Amino acid sequence: MQLEVGAIVEGKVTGFTAFGAFVDLGEGKKGMVHISEVATEFVKEIKDHLKIGQVVKVKVISISEDGKISLSIRKAVDNPKPQQRPRNNAPRKPQQNTWQEQKTPESQAQSFESMMAKFKQQSDERMSDLKRDSKHGGGYNRRGTNKL
Repeated sequence: MQLEVGAIVEGKVTGFTAFGAFVDLGEGKKGMVHISEVATEFVKEIKDHLKIGQVVKVKVISISEDGKISLSIRKAVDNPKPQQRPRNNAPRKPQQNTWQEQKTPESQAQSFESMMAKFKQQSDERMSDLKRDSKHGGGYNRRGTNKL
């Protein structure tokens, strides 16, 4: 049997480590399922989810040049659990970062070059304000202490 990335196969759990489980795929081939690929929820103890000798369905994630096979149980599941909503069952609103400007139809239509030109202009103005203030004794010296 020729394994390829993306294939879903069955294997038998043969051992555990602190970071995953080894799975025998038959024909002398073994792969490893990282602990993050065991289940859709957080896995603290891998032994709570798998048993030695258990037959599991796995998806081949990668095969390295030296023959190491990375596997995933959670990606082989047909119907993964939907993400849980907040307790009040209200859909979450995306957070608006305070440092980002509000998107308006005009700003969405701007090209990348025009946005960069605007940013450069604002940056140059701020830098010149800072330089002017430092020449006139306003604020801090280079050591970060107040001038008295």
